[in-house]
Amino acid sequence: MLITRPTSVTLRVWPLAFVFFTLYGLLSLTNHLHLRTTGFDLGIFEQIVRSYAEFRAPVSELKGPGFVMLGDHFHPILATLAPLYWIFPSPITLLFAQAGLLAVSVVPVTRIAIRLVDRRIGLLIGVAYGLSWGLQTTVDFDFHEVVFAVPLLAFAIERLLREQWTAAVCLAAPLILVKEDLPLTVTVIGGYLFLKGQRRLGGWVMVASVLSFLVILKVLIPAMNPAGVYGFTGDLGTGFSLSELPGRLFDNDKKLVLLVAVFAPTALLALLSPVSLIAVPTLLWRLLSTNPSHWETGFHYGAVLMPIVFIAMVDALARGKLNLPAHAYRNTTRLVVAVCVVSSVLGLTTLPLGKLTDAKTWQTTSRITAAHRLMDMIPDGVTVAASNTLAPHLTNRTTVQFFPVIRPRISTDADWVIVDTNYADWPKSSAAQSADLERLRQTDYRTVAEQDGFVLLRRAS
Repeated sequence: MLITRPTSVTLRVWPLAFVFFTLYGLLSLTNHLHLRTTGFDLGIFEQIVRSYAEFRAPVSELKGPGFVMLGDHFHPILATLAPLYWIFPSPITLLFAQAGLLAVSVVPVTRIAIRLVDRRIGLLIGVAYGLSWGLQTTVDFDFHEVVFAVPLLAFAIERLLREQWTAAVCLAAPLILVKEDLPLTVTVIGGYLFLKGQRRLGGWVMVASVLSFLVILKVLIPAMNPAGVYGFTGDLGTGFSLSELPGRLFDNDKKLVLLVAVFAPTALLALLSPVSLIAVPTLLWRLLSTNPSHWETGFHYGAVLMPIVFIAMVDALARGKLNLPAHAYRNTTRLVVAVCVVSSVLGLTTLPLGKLTDAKTWQTTSRITAAHRLMDMIPDGVTVAASNTLAPHLTNRTTVQFFPVIRPRISTDADWVIVDTNYADWPKSSAAQSADLERLRQTDYRTVAEQDGFVLLRRAS
């Protein structure tokens, strides 16, 4: 086992993190400028952060009139972005904050791989982690609060492997403020501590995190939700017995694909480490969910799993853990490195970062220019109803509602309406959205401009 001085290791890994920050930031920025970000979710999160920056409750008009978003998901950690938003009040601030948080997580993953395995192999593992599908799909899909969990988990698990128990708990504790399901992840971290002989500390962590989970779901979220409930309980479907649990977990091919996708980049070696148990709460709620998007490998749901499985692989790969003869250990290491290299190549060619090598990514079009021209005609401080792909370009300077109107809003009272008539079939059909636009035209809204499929309306005085 190669022992490297901490300062030497740190100097090697931070430049790698900076490279990934640049790649993630460029992907997010080009997506946004080319109208590939959305009101659901980037616009909603900017409205939340803007509210915190203005010392208001975290309200999103895109979600509904005066809707306090802590009654939707529990993510008070977003308030930490307010100082950045004071300096740069833009959705791009959120996108680059996300890029930074994900890139920082490369540091502990690479550092522990270098310490426990080997310098060159550790750097390869760090690159494979940075290119992992869970991080790439997260960067490619707007902004989400779970990106705070990724570095917290990575640093906390690194400390667990170094047996710095108190530091690990301190790093894991803020996960409770990231999202309502993550206290269960902290509970498993407490269980890990208990199994490692830290029974008093582990016991307190388990008790505190379970209590936090119950208070958040049963008290805090319902108190701030207009309906007085936690709105995502229905995702788990109706009640079922323990005997039905295996069937619920594996009743769809997409769920099996998800499990393979999570562990395959580690050559399944992560399964040999108890660290992989930390992934169980996230995998359980996703597999039990009745929402098909939770079974996908796209979106942002895989982000929190990546540091867990990659550090679990490192833990399993450490020579003392595998307990293999020297030649067998070398062969195993070569296999893992081969899998990491293959996943890296795939990550550069078939996953979202591959778009950075496409010339079209860097080219604008007359249609994009037209959209920005029409949005620039909308004055600051007004209320706007906007299509999904236009909303996040307006949330920093106007009050934005969603077009077409969705519940709980019944009708729009916006001063301005801007619509992309190349309708996506969400949240209504194209025909329904077209009919909504025509109804607005027949009321007191007048056409201000119309170009390349974009329509800008203003309510008559």
